[in-house]
Amino acid sequence: MAENIRTPIVCVLGHVDHGKTSLLDRIRGSKVVAGEAGAITQHIGATLIPIDSIIKMGGDLGKIKTDLPGLLFIDTPGHHAFTTLRARGGALADIAILVVDVNEGFKQQTIEALQILRNCKTPFVIAATKIDKISGWRPTPNASFKTSYKNQSERVQTQCENRVYELVGKLSELGFNSERFDRVTDFQRNLVIVPVSSMTGEGIGDLLMILIGLAQRYLAEGLKTTITGPGIGTVLEVKEEIGLGTTLDVILYDGILNVGDEIGLAGIDGAISTKVRALLQPRPMKEILIEDRFQRVKSVVAAAGVKITAQNLESVVAGSPVRVIRGDHDEVLAKIEEEMKEIDITFSDVGVSIRADTIGALEALANELDAKKIPIMRADVGPLSRRDLIDISVMKEELFKSALCFNVPILPDAEIMLQDEDVGVKIFSNRVIYKLLDDYLAWRDEVTRAKEAKQFETVVLPAKFSILPGCVFRMSGPAVVGVRVLGGTLRPKVSVATRDGKIVGEIKQIKLNKENVSEAKEGAEVAVSIDGVTIGRQIDVGETLYVAIPEKHVKVLETEMLPRLNAGTVEALDEYASIFRKTQPFWGK
Repeated sequence: MAENIRTPIVCVLGHVDHGKTSLLDRIRGSKVVAGEAGAITQHIGATLIPIDSIIKMGGDLGKIKTDLPGLLFIDTPGHHAFTTLRARGGALADIAILVVDVNEGFKQQTIEALQILRNCKTPFVIAATKIDKISGWRPTPNASFKTSYKNQSERVQTQCENRVYELVGKLSELGFNSERFDRVTDFQRNLVIVPVSSMTGEGIGDLLMILIGLAQRYLAEGLKTTITGPGIGTVLEVKEEIGLGTTLDVILYDGILNVGDEIGLAGIDGAISTKVRALLQPRPMKEILIEDRFQRVKSVVAAAGVKITAQNLESVVAGSPVRVIRGDHDEVLAKIEEEMKEIDITFSDVGVSIRADTIGALEALANELDAKKIPIMRADVGPLSRRDLIDISVMKEELFKSALCFNVPILPDAEIMLQDEDVGVKIFSNRVIYKLLDDYLAWRDEVTRAKEAKQFETVVLPAKFSILPGCVFRMSGPAVVGVRVLGGTLRPKVSVATRDGKIVGEIKQIKLNKENVSEAKEGAEVAVSIDGVTIGRQIDVGETLYVAIPEKHVKVLETEMLPRLNAGTVEALDEYASIFRKTQPFWGK
């Protein structure tokens, strides 16, 4: 029965700037993209597109018979930093659209999104966007793709064919059979590619009707629901609304939610319960995140976006589960507590601290840091406080005396504390996650370079060299000889050791073409003055000599600097250390 078929949830994924929000803007006639930080969607939004509107836009495919009430779109963040949040959206969605710029093709984020959809076993279609950007394209506003395609020159048609088949080829490499939608006969065996333009509306109706057709044919059984079951949803955003107080934007994905229902939610300090005071729904075709005129309703049936007003919502966490409580109050709250403990973040004993405004964003930020092998010590939802700064300031490692804050404020007591330069905590704050990460990584690289430069200045670097035949210019007091650097970097003011590890003298100066130089690298032939030796007694022509490295410096070189040493330097270090390790296996370790 029609009333038992819920609205399918559609997830929109893809590479940043490939046009996900612009696509939805075209469908709903809104301008969400203009209000987003960096023109990238930073929060999941929900838009209901009624079936009547879809049929009107359906073009050549507008005659499909369906019981579906429409489509509920979730507009997910686009950059790869949102991998976990996309996965959450993918798992929630019944069907997905993977947006790909037909002119740019697959990017890393596109492939990540494909992997998420594959892992979640979520059926999807490809929206090949920006066909209007193909050179020479003549737009036919709001037309079906087939109609618009016929209006193009042969050259433009060929370009379009080539772009689509580049996508087909890439999808084949990734293990997917695909074809342009109007050539597909078996929708179970072939992934559908729908060329569209968000600017001109071309192909948009085709895309919507393909989604309706696939959902009707292959998902109808899974969309059946009892409209009397207790509602289950997810908090998208906690908002302060004039005249309403604190409200929740929620996606209800199962059951029914009524005014007066008791609901369980996750708060900052644990699960809470409250009674629904009012339910407000956005008008059809309007994005819940920007809707300014809501309709008051007595009940909402899944799937739907809805605004909830109730008491004691101030501590609710964005990303929290929402469950209607029928029966055992404590059992429902316990389930919510359990869900909140399942945040997918790996913690370390030492690492950076992160904060975000939603659970999904927190997981996404953590996932990106994990991919870059940056450990996390603390992760929380909500503003940065003075207590946080105190905990961070005791970290010994400079790179971990930092906090990454996504879209959260810094509380006044923390702001005052940060004015004290001795606190030594570095704060990174941004409303766009990938920019937040870029800022941190740039700072980390700068600190690391400075630290490395300091290490290379203070640590005795390995080197081996030999005295060249016919290049003894003074036998002693100090000895002046010509040498070839066989490996590593030779510097002045270092001790010289023989093959048995005995220290015999010290290099005072290094000259190249009669000019003093600060160092000589592998392969260089230079003149050196060595104090404390006599040629022919302590050292001989042709003998291989080493820079004498203090034992504690060997440990620093091997544990902290080895990846930054070239092969010749590592060889000189290994040879010198092996002299002592023959009798002292743990020397320099």
